[in-house]
Amino acid sequence: MEYFQIDPILGTEKRQLPAASYNLMRTLFHQCKHSCLFIPVRSVQYQAIIDETEVAFVYAHRRSHIEFSWRYFKPQQRESLSDPVPYEFAYYDQQALETMQRMQGEFHLFAQQLYDRKQDQGLDKLSCEKVIDFKQALKNK
Repeated sequence: MEYFQIDPILGTEKRQLPAASYNLMRTLFHQCKHSCLFIPVRSVQYQAIIDETEVAFVYAHRRSHIEFSWRYFKPQQRESLSDPVPYEFAYYDQQALETMQRMQGEFHLFAQQLYDRKQDQGLDKLSCEKVIDFKQALKNK
């Protein structure tokens, strides 16, 4: 079990995730048999932690510290499955503003690699780990 720290929020921005990335992320998550899914985004040395409602990102050198998250996805606002999905980018560290410039594209590449590997190898389920719900951990502080 892993624990993650979230500092006070520094800011939020409204953004949109391309449909291909959102749909792929949801497909991977639902194929996982646990409460969350880890996707390493090696090119930027981050790890994405996907749960039912959001995606949190931790930097490799500060693995227990959530730097930013994508939350409040609103797929119901799109008119077609090919439309981008609105969400809120929340950041807890100033570095996140710079990292976010590359993250959507890099995230998609590594999520696609994971999906392709799963398809090629015929894996029954993804490599997933159970982790503590980081929202619940904050309530218990």
